[in-house]
Amino acid sequence: MNLKDTYTSVFLKAADQPADEESIKKHKPIWWYNFRKKNEGGLRLTESGLQFIKEQAQIKTYQIDIDKNITLTPQVLVWLDQFIDSPYFVDKKQITVIRERIAFELHLFSGDIKKMGYAKAMNKRLRQD
Repeated sequence: MNLKDTYTSVFLKAADQPADEESIKKHKPIWWYNFRKKNEGGLRLTESGLQFIKEQAQIKTYQIDIDKNITLTPQVLVWLDQFIDSPYFVDKKQITVIRERIAFELHLFSGDIKKMGYAKAMNKRLRQD
């Protein structure tokens, strides 16, 4: 079972719905922006996934406003995909996460997701050298 399967199962159980293999297979393409298997990252939710988490599973979420000068370029989306290690939803105005630690990091960067992604990419690169 990969991470998306695990999260899908947790969301279904939190909503008191069956979390069998068939249910997970049914909900994964609806809830995840990229539902292919991936070793790390790739936890971007669709609007349907976020709605289910908030309304039916009633899991606490954290919303951080994105700096209005930030454009969601493909590079920014790739950084988010690589460096946010829990389910998240992003649109032009805000990013919604389910982990408090990630919310705090985003808050420290004042919602500048581009700056956060750049800082994390540089930090990863420095650790490799």
